[in-house]
Amino acid sequence: MSRPSQIRTKSLTAVSGKTRRTVLKAGGTLLLSVFATGVAHAAQILAVRVWPAADYTRVTLENDSNLKATHFVVKDPERLVVDIEGLELSATLKGLVAKIQSNDPYIRQVRVGQNRPNVVRLVFDLKEEITPQVFTLAPVGDYQHRLVFDLYPAKELDPIAALIEKGEWSRDQKFDPTPLAPQAELRPAPKLEPKPDPLLKYLDPKVARLEPREEKIPALTRLLTIALDPGHGGEDPGAIGRGGSREKDVVLAIAKRLKAKIEEQPNMRVMLTRDGDFFVPLHMRVEKARKVQADLFVSIHADAFVEPTARGSSVFALSEKGASSTAARWLANKENAADLIGGVNIKNHDRQLASVLLDLSTTAQISDSMKLAKAVLGEIGGINRLHKGAVEQAGFAVLKAPDIPSILIETAFISNPEEEAKLTDDAYQDQMAIAVLKGIRKYFARNPPLSKNRMT
Repeated sequence: MSRPSQIRTKSLTAVSGKTRRTVLKAGGTLLLSVFATGVAHAAQILAVRVWPAADYTRVTLENDSNLKATHFVVKDPERLVVDIEGLELSATLKGLVAKIQSNDPYIRQVRVGQNRPNVVRLVFDLKEEITPQVFTLAPVGDYQHRLVFDLYPAKELDPIAALIEKGEWSRDQKFDPTPLAPQAELRPAPKLEPKPDPLLKYLDPKVARLEPREEKIPALTRLLTIALDPGHGGEDPGAIGRGGSREKDVVLAIAKRLKAKIEEQPNMRVMLTRDGDFFVPLHMRVEKARKVQADLFVSIHADAFVEPTARGSSVFALSEKGASSTAARWLANKENAADLIGGVNIKNHDRQLASVLLDLSTTAQISDSMKLAKAVLGEIGGINRLHKGAVEQAGFAVLKAPDIPSILIETAFISNPEEEAKLTDDAYQDQMAIAVLKGIRKYFARNPPLSKNRMT
């Protein structure tokens, strides 16, 4: 009997999770040996982002897998401690330290360290007492898994007091349980016809030759409060143009221009749902407007469409019976998905309350919203081509305040390179603000606002 030939073996080792598999190749036979190891795959932090704002500060850790975190608050001094499992300290995570700004309302500094094997600890040194929310978000859009820390002030902010404190509203404009004393009739607003170049470059020459009659708003017994809602913000950039322009930046710039022009009018003041780069959930935008008892709600957008040739401005009101067009339905669905991208803490979100709030819209509110939308659309048509010549309707969540006429303006399509250039141009932004203001004045002239009992 002959001696068996020598068998050559080759070992190939791979690490996966907590097991190591060794494959032995012997001739044509594969032998698999599996034995446990203490090595686990650590999650990879892809990006860290910080969004400071007066409303709250958000810290986001984007990673390649779902992370488990526990947290607790320590007093004297105030600190938030977060332990994240399945994580090893990395340069990206250490970069969080440098992202904390000195003007952050709530975070003084953050310390990052390896608390124990496979567990990283974050310690947020705070400037005041906070109520933290720590939650995870599933992958959506361009984002992978996200671990989010929202740091809210322990004492809920009063929106009116906050505006007074910031100098946005005057302290002598306090609310009273009884109607305010009658005030002098509003003076006609100064002529808002566009000035010569550069503003005229976006005007239709036919429209530019017209001299629209300035309509006076009837005498008022109180201030008019306009809620301006720049769409998106923070984690949610909105639509992005081919040139890299972000919807959230463009609409905030337009809203700030419009705010300044409205505040030049007698007896008008403005509340912005966001005045910086941070995310506001859809139902909170509505709630903010209701808390200051706004007379109008104007949401400002610059959306994208599947075809880059789509162009023109649009004005939307709410619909109880479905969208007025396929495009309107598509845009409404896209805007209503903002909470998924911006990130809402579902566990802490009272879905039932939000649902009730967003189902309270009345026929009267929609009727008033349509009047406002028509007035604004007519003015916008003078500075930009209209996507459609009539007001459109769809189920936009931000238009569902039950007691506030509400419209959503698509200032232009940022997905159209030509219109993207307009949206980032100071002159066009100014023209858009002027047109919206004219529409608001025209609405109030034809629909005098009722007196409201405003409570302190």
